[in-house]
Amino acid sequence: MGDLIEARELTRFFDLGGNQRVHAVDKVSLSIGEREIVGLVGESGSGKSTFGKTLLGLHNKTDGEVIFRGETLPQKYRPADFQKLATKMQMIFQDPYSSLNPRMTVGEIIGEGLRLHFSLSPSDVKDQVVDWLEKVGLQADHMSRYPHEFSGGQRQRIGIARALILEPEFVVCDEPISALDVSVQAQVINLLGELKQTMGLTLLFIAHDLSMVRYVSDRMAVMYLGSLVELGKADEVYFNPKHPYTEVLIGSNPEPDPNLEKGRASTSIQGEIPSPVNVPSGCRFANRCPKVLDVCRGKTPELIPVKDEDRLVACHLVS
Repeated sequence: MGDLIEARELTRFFDLGGNQRVHAVDKVSLSIGEREIVGLVGESGSGKSTFGKTLLGLHNKTDGEVIFRGETLPQKYRPADFQKLATKMQMIFQDPYSSLNPRMTVGEIIGEGLRLHFSLSPSDVKDQVVDWLEKVGLQADHMSRYPHEFSGGQRQRIGIARALILEPEFVVCDEPISALDVSVQAQVINLLGELKQTMGLTLLFIAHDLSMVRYVSDRMAVMYLGSLVELGKADEVYFNPKHPYTEVLIGSNPEPDPNLEKGRASTSIQGEIPSPVNVPSGCRFANRCPKVLDVCRGKTPELIPVKDEDRLVACHLVS
């Protein structure tokens, strides 16, 4: 299968005035194949969510391209573009409560997309909403309730049903489990996995929990200060990281299975992530890197293939 969606040097800056701007996403190139789940990880402030939203057109592109099924998408979306692409691409948001209209019932929330994009009778909309409530583990009588009457895990299920009822081909999951208890996280992850199999979904899964990303993803991309530093098969990146940032990021993220944790050093990331307004020259991780070389401070490493591996790494230590 070929690529479903591809970002080519996608860039998104936010102007602050006075010749200052936030380098949120800086020349990120990433392709995602059909029915593939790519996990995107990194610290808060690394640009993960901004990348996902720019990919979907929720943020205008400063530069670069997004190609979906061979078609280059507009730099700035018009209402007609959102209308056209809403049935093809959707987003599951981090905070299910703030992304759900508190004045609408669950039935209205989930069925809103059907009413906007398809000519369906009210009874057909209701039938599909009931079907999706059951698919995500809720009940038909939940239709008449309001978001505040549900738990965090249930609200996330409502958000999933709202996004997937349109049967999109591509979905960005923006930290969909970060606000949930561990047991509920597992339920949501398993639900997404089941829906991927039954619907043939392609997902960009953004999260902090690297062990969960490894579990759910085919490939893992690591982002730091607006740029990709490593990309490869999820298990290989997790158990054999090549970039020093990936190594300390994984080392600071305990593995819930003690048997998998054996032989892996526990680490913590030292120092603070630099400001995205004043991005340092050279390698952006140099000021925090435990393996920094002189060349790292003056020359920016390119994201290049690792010899004899299906891996891309941006590091002067890797050839």
